[in-house]
Amino acid sequence: MITNRVDMSDDTVLYTLQLPSKVDSITSVENFVDTLKDEYNIGDDTYANMLTCLSEATINAIVHGNKQDESKKVYINLEVQSGKRLQFTVADEGEGFDYNRLPDPTAPENLENLTGRGVFIIKHLADQCIFNLKGNEVELHFKV
Repeated sequence: MITNRVDMSDDTVLYTLQLPSKVDSITSVENFVDTLKDEYNIGDDTYANMLTCLSEATINAIVHGNKQDESKKVYINLEVQSGKRLQFTVADEGEGFDYNRLPDPTAPENLENLTGRGVFIIKHLADQCIFNLKGNEVELHFKV
């Protein structure tokens, strides 16, 4: 994992993470979110939502976007405005997907499926969730 921090101003900090497309890279994301919780005094509910969303987005990028091709990377950028918001961007090097055409995981025919809930969960837990047009990058906003 490659991590970088840049202090832009008194209240804005930028972080970048570069992860290999391995499922165990999720541990680095969990550790990063734990560090953020302590550093920015993030409440338990926001912390839980951030951890869940970033874990889901990162796993999706690794498994579905990059197809676990270890030559491809997952990029996580974070802009922190102290006392206001955290804005994450999770991007992969895959072909993307049509996020508007995902099956509804709450539909009766999908309730017993073991997968297919990640984007649904992310959209409900983040304060804002924006996909790029290609579908290989998601922006997640959290108020603190």
